[in-house]
Amino acid sequence: MRILTASPEKRQNLIPWLLLLPLMAYLLAFFFVPLVQVAIMSVTEPQLGLGNYEKVMTSPLYRKVFINTFSTALLVTVCCLIVGYPIAYLMAHTTKKRAMLILMLITMSFWTSFLVRTYAWMVLLGRNGPIAWVFLQFGWDEPPQMLFTRFASTLAMVHILVPYMIMNIYSVMQKIDPSLVRSAESMGARGLALFRHVYLPLTAPGIANGAVLVFVICLGFYVTPVLLGSPREQMVAGLIGRQIEEFLAFGPGSAIAIVLLVITLIVLAIYHRRFGLDKLYG
Repeated sequence: MRILTASPEKRQNLIPWLLLLPLMAYLLAFFFVPLVQVAIMSVTEPQLGLGNYEKVMTSPLYRKVFINTFSTALLVTVCCLIVGYPIAYLMAHTTKKRAMLILMLITMSFWTSFLVRTYAWMVLLGRNGPIAWVFLQFGWDEPPQMLFTRFASTLAMVHILVPYMIMNIYSVMQKIDPSLVRSAESMGARGLALFRHVYLPLTAPGIANGAVLVFVICLGFYVTPVLLGSPREQMVAGLIGRQIEEFLAFGPGSAIAIVLLVITLIVLAIYHRRFGLDKLYG
């Protein structure tokens, strides 16, 4: 009786899939199964049907929260770009020693949790914090309300997310061939014209990578907007948490989560069509 055995080439091709099995099992158990459960609850709680999705699409409250979430995510992305681009440019055009020092300072922010950094901003922006003290020293009788405002949550989210923007732009700037810039200079390009027509287009992939990454992460931010933001300007993640924790409305909360997931996938699909998801992390 002949025993069929796999050829060495087939066995070699199976090795990558076998190595991926633990990761696939983990994602199946802790991501896909809960996601399917959320999708089922969105159409079965409190009763079978698409009533939850109809409510999400037609309710002025939900519409306002989604608009606030996307406007805040866009604002945070723009602020991260304004702050991150000059820092990335400095890193790419300074000595390696200084670039590594700046890179170390940036990566140090990843060593501290979102929650700790959020509470730090609560101390800084509080009524008795150092920023309020500075206002008092300049003659303000009553410091402006900074905590529990959209300004506070936006500022904290920019602080948390700007390293992602810097790392993406810096990784692209490092790969720019200096001869391209020198060639443009030899043809008369100088100053702002050189930056706008040559350097900026070359760094556009890094800007797109960082912008999409920051924007998508900001869409699902929960801790920082809830602790620092205004209740009147809550974001989608905070609304989902409130629906489930306070009202036990698992159906509407699940429907909101699925809608947010679909919108996020659409954003990523548009990015993939233009740049490719494989370039999102450099």
